[in-house]
Amino acid sequence: MKPAPFAYHRADSVKEAVDMLAEFGDDAKVLAGGQSLVPMLAMRLTHFENLIDISRIDELRSIDLVDGAVRIAAGTPHAYVGMDDEVAESVPLLSLATPHIGHFQIRTRGTLGGAIAHADPAAEYAAVALALDAKMDAVSSRGSRKIVAKDFFTGLWETSLQPDEILTAVHFPVWGTRSGFAVEEFVRRHGDFAIAGATVAVELDDDDRVTRCGIGLLGLGSTPLRGTPAEQAVTGRPVGEVSAEEVGELALSGLEDIPSDLQGTAAYRAKVGATMVARAWSKATTEATNDA
Repeated sequence: MKPAPFAYHRADSVKEAVDMLAEFGDDAKVLAGGQSLVPMLAMRLTHFENLIDISRIDELRSIDLVDGAVRIAAGTPHAYVGMDDEVAESVPLLSLATPHIGHFQIRTRGTLGGAIAHADPAAEYAAVALALDAKMDAVSSRGSRKIVAKDFFTGLWETSLQPDEILTAVHFPVWGTRSGFAVEEFVRRHGDFAIAGATVAVELDDDDRVTRCGIGLLGLGSTPLRGTPAEQAVTGRPVGEVSAEEVGELALSGLEDIPSDLQGTAAYRAKVGATMVARAWSKATTEATNDA
C-alpha cells in the first residue's frame, strides 16, 4: 500500500520545527527515523496533512553526562546508543535493551526519541525509561518543560506531549555502584515485537537490602507499564529473602486489560510476562550482589 498524500517539510533547527508545529497544528506530525511512522502511513493506519522531518537537526544528536544523568538527544539513533561507552558504563540497561530492538537496519535509522514518543506497548526504550525514572525534555513555541516517565505514557501510541511539542532529549539517571540490570523478553523470532518482556533495575545497600527497584513491562497493556506492586514489595527487604517467582507474580498483580491477540491470550501473556520478570530479577540481583 501507499500512504495518502501529504506535504513534506524539513526543519533545520528545533525552533524551526516547533514553529511549523504551531503553524500546522493537529494536521502535522514529526518524522524522525520513520521506522514506526512510515509503515503506519503506508498501511493507512494514520494520516497527517504535513510531515515535519527533524532527522537532520544536529542538536538532536548527542549523548552527554549531565547532573548525575545521561542526557540523550531525541534524534540519536538506536545504534549510537548501543555502541556508546558512556551509556554502557552509566546506564547499562539501555545497552542491554538495544539489541532487542528490531534488526540492525532499524537500529541504524530509528531514534531513541522516536521510539519513546511512539509509545508502543512493546517498546524496549520506553520500558527502560519507566524502570529508571527517566525525565523527558519537551519543547514548543511556548517554552520547554520536563515530564517524568511515569506521566509520559498515557495510552496506545499516546503520550502527554501536546500537539505542538517535540521531545528533544531524555535524561536517564545513573544508579549507584551496587546495582544490577537485566532485560528479558519473549519473541517468536528475533526482531519481532515482544509478546511479553521486562526491564529490571535493582540497587542494594551494604547489607544487601534493596534500596531501589525499577521494573518496566513490555507487551502487557495498551502502553508501556511499571511493575509497581513488586517494586514496593521488595524495597527495604534483604535481597536473599525475595524469590524471583514472587517478584514475577507481584509485578503483574495490578495489571488490567492484558491484551489478547493472535500472538496469545491474556492468560498466556500474563504467564510469560511473570516468567520474564522473574528471569530479569534473578540476573539483575546476581549482578548487584557480585558488585561489592
